[in-house]
This record gives sequence, C-alpha cells and structure tokens, in this order.
Amino acid sequence: MAKMNVLFIAVDDLRPELGCYGVDWVHSPNIDALGESGMVFERAYCQQSVCAPSRASVLSGCRPDTTTIFDLQTPLRSVMPDVVSLPQHFKNNGYETVSIGKIYHHRDDDLQGWTGTPIQNRGDWMGRGYLTDEAMEVIARTDAQLQQEGSTRRGLGPAFEAADVPDSAYQDGMDVDTAIGELNRLKHQPFFMAQGFHKPHLPFNAPQKYWDLYTPESVPLAENPYAPEGSTEFSLTSFGELRGYFGMPQEGPVPDELARKLVHGYAACVSYMDAQVGRVLAELERLGLDKNTVVVLWGDHGWKLGEHGSWCKHTNFEIDAHAPMLIRAPEMKAGQRTAALSEFV
Repeated sequence: MAKMNVLFIAVDDLRPELGCYGVDWVHSPNIDALGESGMVFERAYCQQSVCAPSRASVLSGCRPDTTTIFDLQTPLRSVMPDVVSLPQHFKNNGYETVSIGKIYHHRDDDLQGWTGTPIQNRGDWMGRGYLTDEAMEVIARTDAQLQQEGSTRRGLGPAFEAADVPDSAYQDGMDVDTAIGELNRLKHQPFFMAQGFHKPHLPFNAPQKYWDLYTPESVPLAENPYAPEGSTEFSLTSFGELRGYFGMPQEGPVPDELARKLVHGYAACVSYMDAQVGRVLAELERLGLDKNTVVVLWGDHGWKLGEHGSWCKHTNFEIDAHAPMLIRAPEMKAGQRTAALSEFV
C-alpha cells in the first residue's frame, strides 16, 4: 500500500468561531467544507495559550512541563535536542517533509525535522502591512510615541488594514503560492507538508474584499465584557500585545467603536485565511492527491475579542485555551463530530 501523505495546517490565533463550530456570522466556507468531509473536534484544547509553548507541545509530543518552554524566546531544540519531532518522524520514515509559513514559533527551529530549509515569505507578519508610504509614516510615528512611553515594542504600526490588493500581496497568500508549487513538485512521492497561516494574528491586515464580507453594524461585540466573578489580578492580563499598535488605548478598556473595528478586522482575516485554505485544498484535489492525503487543521490557541474585558490570549480562560481542530482522511466517514476531550500533544 502506498504511503499516505499529510497536509498539516496550523493557524495562528484562530478561535473556534467558524461556521462548522456553529457560528453563523463568520464567513469560513472552506474550513466548514473541510469539517463536513471529515471530523470536527468540538473540545480540543492547547497546553498553554501562547504560540511557542503550544506549537512545541504539538510538534514534540511533550507538554510544556516537559519541554520547559513557557515563553516566546525558547526554541524547542535548545532544550530538547534529541526529541524526535513530528516532522522528523515522517522524515525518518521516507517522507519529504516541508515547512511553509509559521509552524514552529522560530523559523529555524528543528532544522533536522525538514528535508529542506523552512520557507517563510516576508509579507506583513511583523505588522508592517502593505508598506505604503502612508503606512510607513504611521509606523515611524508609532515608534516615536512608543519610545517616548518607554515601550520596547517597535515597528507595529496600525492594528488593522484593508488594502485594495490581491491575496498574494500579504504573507499567507504568498505562502499558498509556494505551497501550490510544492504540491506539484511532490505529487509523485510521499510528503508531510506543514502549512502555517499567520492570520488572524494581529495586525488585522487583509485585502479589502474580505472586510467587505461584513457590514460594520452586523459585527457583534463580546457578550461578557467584564472579568469573571471571583477572578484575581493574576487571572487577567493587560493585553499589552494589542496596546503596542498605533491608536490603541495604553490603559483601560477598548471603546466600543474601536472594539467593533477590531472584531471586524479579525473576522476579515479569518475569511482571508479561509480563502487561502481553500486554494491549497483545491490544488490538492486538482492533482488527485486528496485521495491519498490526510488533512489536519488546527489553531494553536484561542483568542479574546473583548470577552472578560480583555483581548488577545495568555490566560487560562476557556476562550484562550479552546481551539479548533479538524481532520479528514481518505475513506473516513464524512460529517463526524466528537465532543471528546482532545489535547494538543
């Protein structure tokens, strides 16, 4: 029997706010179709709601207590040089292993796991958007403001952008262009392709057409914009990740008008990312590879959009730790759902 391929899709900051999770206002047709053709895991949870620890946990098979990775600074191989990672296991068993976009938090982590150099096109990942002259001016102004305030965050610019550009002007679109090329190169050999999407991670930069899928008045605000009863200051964060962007309040809550704009931007980025997922899956089908490829899609953790009076991740609340996971495999019964607890190890 021929070896089965794996398309392993990781998405940054994706909460399970998708049609296949019962949310009807978000446009996510391609991920929804993936869920309908396989299994939706309704109660999948990350080990820690921070990018690097969560990804290291999935890819090493070890929880953060074992990896000792709790922050963004520690690469997996610096603390576990001999662990057999997920891609390394496939590589050891005759697969070509390819990394495109954001898989580990550090691009050069786990080089022994890949048969080639990890590919990460340089687009808007660091928040610089489409790099218009106006955007660059705003970034410079933001940097000066942040420096005056004593902040170490630089170069982030605005927290959202709706540029009238094609999908491939932003990084996820560039990465899918690369992935399509790689699928054509690999179509006659067994492969493990890890495709990492940056959106909907901040900044909420997406082509204008994805913003236009939503009318501002239809964008909902959090139903519980207050701290949980009995919570302590140690349970909450000041969501500094968001405050580092231009125009964000440096303390206190986010005003409703601005909050709605941020939720709108997040949704636009989800729809933009969903369209890129659709492009990859369409090429997989065009090449006939869908008949011999397992597809896994997961988000590295959840994200707050004003819930608990907060934003971003970094807490142990349900909304931070709960993430989407979908799996489709050839000959697998379609339309399955499971409420069994699943952990990202």
